[in-house]
Amino acid sequence: MSELFSLKGKVIVVTGGTGVLGKSFVNGIADAGGTVVVLGRDMEKAINISNEIIGRGGVSMPISADVLNEEEMVAAKEKIIAAYGKIDGLVNAAGGNVPEGVLQNDADIFSLNIEGMKKALILNVWGTVIPTQIFGGAMVQNGGGSIVNISSVSPKRALTKVLGYSMGKAAIDSYNQWFAVEMANRFGDKIRMNALMPGFFLTEQNRTLLTNADGSLTERGNSIISKTPFKRFGHPDELIGALVYLLSDASKFVTGTQIGVDGGFSAFSGV
Repeated sequence: MSELFSLKGKVIVVTGGTGVLGKSFVNGIADAGGTVVVLGRDMEKAINISNEIIGRGGVSMPISADVLNEEEMVAAKEKIIAAYGKIDGLVNAAGGNVPEGVLQNDADIFSLNIEGMKKALILNVWGTVIPTQIFGGAMVQNGGGSIVNISSVSPKRALTKVLGYSMGKAAIDSYNQWFAVEMANRFGDKIRMNALMPGFFLTEQNRTLLTNADGSLTERGNSIISKTPFKRFGHPDELIGALVYLLSDASKFVTGTQIGVDGGFSAFSGV
């Protein structure tokens, strides 16, 4: 059974690999035996994370690149192919909220920061589509693989303030199903696409929304906890099991779906 969930021999790219969730992803992939490419804009962080993996006996490569820059994505792909000869998996972890895409409760709803909303949409949508176009093509040439997107509970329940982020993740949900079907129609079962649907995890993007400077919960943080049956935020490492499943051969007949890891948030009516 352990071999079914093994990533041994697989080369997997993680965009946003230097973020809070991304770091857990790359460590989980490496621990499952995969060769992991840590891709992020901060090269120093990418190097440090890769070195930690190598120090534990794993195989890893750091790459500095922006997911919104097609030329940088192509250069990253070529570097990976030159080093390992193939790409077997892609985790589109780059994304998240942006301050300009947040609408405060006391703000005029008819004075939205349109540019901020666009920025959030571009980061989450095109920051997933562009890497998929480039790395996905390489995966087809290699014979197949798995692509994992990062969804959110935000398109499932209306969440105040984070309109730009919510619209971006709603688009990811649509893309996740559409592209999975298109790939199946064109390539059979060679390439599959699925998504993780995290609940609430403390990241750099949402920390100031959920916690105060002293670490205590904000009103919003308390509201989220009260509506999460497990009554706590998730730990990034709690996403690893579902991620490894979707990247491994254990999910060979799974495509176009989402796996929720949210402590019951999306199931709870609040009553």
